[in-house]
Order: sequence, then structure tokens, then C-alpha cells
Amino acid sequence: MNRQWTIGIIGGSGLYAIDGLQDAEWRAIETPWGVPSDHILHGRIGEVAIRFLPRHGRGHVHLPGDIPVRANIDALKRAGCTDLLAISSVGSLQEALPPGTFAIVDQFVDRTVGRPASFFGSGLVAHVSVADPTCERLGALAAAAFAAVGGTIAEHATYLAMEGPQFSSRAESRLYRDWGCDVIGMTAMPEARLAREAELPYALVGMVTDYDCWRDDRAAVDVGEIVAQMADNGRIARAAVAHLLRHLPAERTPSPIDTALDGAIMTAPAHRDNALIQRNRAILARVLG
Repeated sequence: MNRQWTIGIIGGSGLYAIDGLQDAEWRAIETPWGVPSDHILHGRIGEVAIRFLPRHGRGHVHLPGDIPVRANIDALKRAGCTDLLAISSVGSLQEALPPGTFAIVDQFVDRTVGRPASFFGSGLVAHVSVADPTCERLGALAAAAFAAVGGTIAEHATYLAMEGPQFSSRAESRLYRDWGCDVIGMTAMPEARLAREAELPYALVGMVTDYDCWRDDRAAVDVGEIVAQMADNGRIARAAVAHLLRHLPAERTPSPIDTALDGAIMTAPAHRDNALIQRNRAILARVLG
């Protein structure tokens, strides 16, 4: 088991760079799932290896539904990542989560449609559990880092993943509140599902930019206000990520997610699709030895 950290940072709207990165170099990584959102920025902070991928690409060129998520996760796996910290801008579905809050997500409700949600398929069937879809230990480390730099933290948040690119209707927003969701965004699914299949412990920090449109006393979501709040959130997020990377435990402790594929592949060896196995060489590296 790898006892050294290689942290993959997936930057969303508002986080486009990592402060203090040493030996920084953008590298192209080819995957059998296509071209990732962008090159991956390799570097380090102290002894910790970093791999940074802007989810929407530099310049924010990918719509949420068009993000090549399988290529992104495969590329981060090929880049040697042991763990993934995702940062995303989100709307708030709760009065107690005002703009400027940093929500540590531990559950999802997935309302996306038409996005490839698995590395597996006919000829190589696998079922992994996403009952607890995020990594508790990495989420706790992220929460401590954001608090250390002055961020307002909310833990145990449930994220509603919507298709987009439009924002919610008021009826949808109120429905999601009734479901018990806390924040809403467009990008964390199927990203979290695919990270689990890739045996990459995944944590998500949702940076609240606005109240979604459920409040009767507020106008609809204003993109200009969101962009301004994103800039404020991004400054704290960059400081928090740098703090996290400088204060990680010297030795990486194992996560149950490191072995998420144990017992998950259902297709008998004699009936497995070799082409799909080869396509998943990075994802199945541990399982296939």
C-alpha cells in the first residue's frame, strides 16, 4: 500500500490555480477515454506531490455536462494520485449556509442525465458501493485546513447534482430543500462515482456562492453576484489547499476506498471483454496485479 501522498486537486469554478507550487509543469496525459479537460499540472509543496486539473479547462471552456469525466479520473490515476480533493462552487439550499460558507460534502443526490457514469460495461460488469461516497479522513483534513485559514465550515452536507447548464426553477429548488439537500451544483456527479471505481479516496468542498432561487424575498440567481463571490471564495480556497498540503500527516494512512474493487467485478474471468480490460488498465492496476 502506498504510504506517500500524491494529492490530486480538481479545481472547479473559482479555483484555477494552486499557490506556492514548486517545480510546476503542465503535462499532457493520454487516456483511452479521450482527452481530459486540460493538461495536468504536476508539482509539489514540500514533500507532497501535487497533480492539479482544472475541471472546466483553463479559460472555463467545458459545460458541466460536457466535462470528460472518465478521461479526467483516468488521467489523474495515471498521474499517480493516491487521493482526490475536489473543489466546486455551489448554491445553498439552506438558510444556515450563506454565501462564503465552505461545505464539506459527504452525501449526494444525483439528478444528472446522459453522462457516462462508469468505467465498466457489458463484458466487464462491476458494482461498487457508494453508500458513503466520500473519504471521511480526507474530508476532515480539508475541513481543518479551511478553518485554519479563516473559512466558515459546514460539515456533513448533502449535494444535489443537477444537469445544468441552466440554474434551477423555483419549484425544483424548493423540492430539493424538501428532500433534505444542503447545496446544489452541476459537476460532482459522476465524478465522485468514477473516483470510487478508480479506488481514489475522494473529498469535496463546496464553495457557496449564492442562495439558490428558493427564497421568496430574493431575486433569481444573479451571475454577476456569483462571480464576485467566487473570487472571494477562491482566495480562501487557495490558502486552504496550500495549508492542507503543508500539514498533511507525514505518512499516508490507508483508506477503505483503496480496495473498493475487491469483490466488485461480477463477470467471470473466462467471459471478460479483453478490450474493456485493456481500456481500464489504469483503473484495474491493483486488481490485475
